Amino acid sequence: MQILIYSYNYYPEPIGIAPLITELAEGLVEQGHQVRVITGMPNYPQREIYEGYRGKWYITEQKNGVKIQRSYLRIKSKPNLIDRLLLELSFIFSSLPQAFNGQRPDVILLTIPPLLVSLPAILLGRLYKCPVVLNVQDILPEAAIRVGLMTNKLMIRVCEAIEKFSYRHATKISVISDGFLENLVNKGVNPQKMVCIPNWVNINFIRPLPKNNPWRTTHQLDGKFVVMYSGNIALTQGLETVIAAAAYLRHIPDISFVIVGESTALTRLQKHCLACGADNVLLLPLQKREQLPEMLATADVGLIVQKSNVISFNMPSKIPLLLAAGRPVVGSVPATGTAAKVIVESGGGLIVEPESPEALAAAVLELYNDSELAATLGYKGRQFALEKFSFEQAIENYEDLFCDVVGQRRPSLDKAEKLSQPKSVVDISK
Repeated sequence: MQILIYSYNYYPEPIGIAPLITELAEGLVEQGHQVRVITGMPNYPQREIYEGYRGKWYITEQKNGVKIQRSYLRIKSKPNLIDRLLLELSFIFSSLPQAFNGQRPDVILLTIPPLLVSLPAILLGRLYKCPVVLNVQDILPEAAIRVGLMTNKLMIRVCEAIEKFSYRHATKISVISDGFLENLVNKGVNPQKMVCIPNWVNINFIRPLPKNNPWRTTHQLDGKFVVMYSGNIALTQGLETVIAAAAYLRHIPDISFVIVGESTALTRLQKHCLACGADNVLLLPLQKREQLPEMLATADVGLIVQKSNVISFNMPSKIPLLLAAGRPVVGSVPATGTAAKVIVESGGGLIVEPESPEALAAAVLELYNDSELAATLGYKGRQFALEKFSFEQAIENYEDLFCDVVGQRRPSLDKAEKLSQPKSVVDISK
């Protein structure tokens, strides 16, 4: 099958949707499909075009069997609303020549956000007479409105119109959580048009490893009880809560907080650490992908943090990672949201009130004092990840979806054989 993936983010960007779409594209190639990716010049999370890609309109690359066609982006490091609009428009217009520079696809997969890119993807579907599948990673513009990124009423109405247009003209819509399904049904989207395929984790790559490892030693964390947040640092997280919680626990020298994220955000957090007196917080830049398993294994506790105004169905991609690593999770998240629901369902963590440093500190202290509880949560989380978030299962679900929209059948024997393969168990007690 010829598959065209339209995704603003892709390798080598280290966090967000890029690693997921990269794994999906390469996984589909391994299953025998021909995959072409239309994407922009890599820039996330720094919002700065990477070295080697600057000043260029088009670049075509090959990586692990995937043809990657990159195009120009008009990008600003500190964008306002107009800058964000111009960014999306630059990608729309610059990417179209790349989209036509290749074989006719049997199916087009588009990731949202960004929302406006749904317009050229649907146009391509019409011209190529092929189905278009929307992969909805966030509900826009609703999510942007909730956190105050979008306030202009005219812009909101325009984006809502584009949202309705996209849902109406897509052949199928894949969403990442049941909360997304409910939201779109309430907006009038036919439930028969949608399928829920959760974001995944490579459970063979991210797995329980001994916490005493070279990454821990390199960062002088030997003998410490490590509380870790790793990933995107944006308006929706509110990492100030984590720093304030660290300040509450600075009288316990064994407890160290580690925040791993983009350098520009770390500069702002460093000032907050100084203001709070949180000298037990280690701030680190994003790590190379090959270091991720040992980094996550270093954590005694993994953090999921959201502000109280975050839209309830948001599903952080960090949750599958932490559960797969076999580490207990503390979710400082809205109790009625999707993140809390998944953590509770997994049995792999504790939920506390969002934006409450006291509650977060109390949960960390509980796990610090109860190693048996921490081990139980970590074990349950790993088992849940094996059952719900495996990459193999996600690939099969996407193949089923694509075969459905193009009217093909995939042999069910492949799925049975893969699901019957034994899963390894690793000792994480050391």
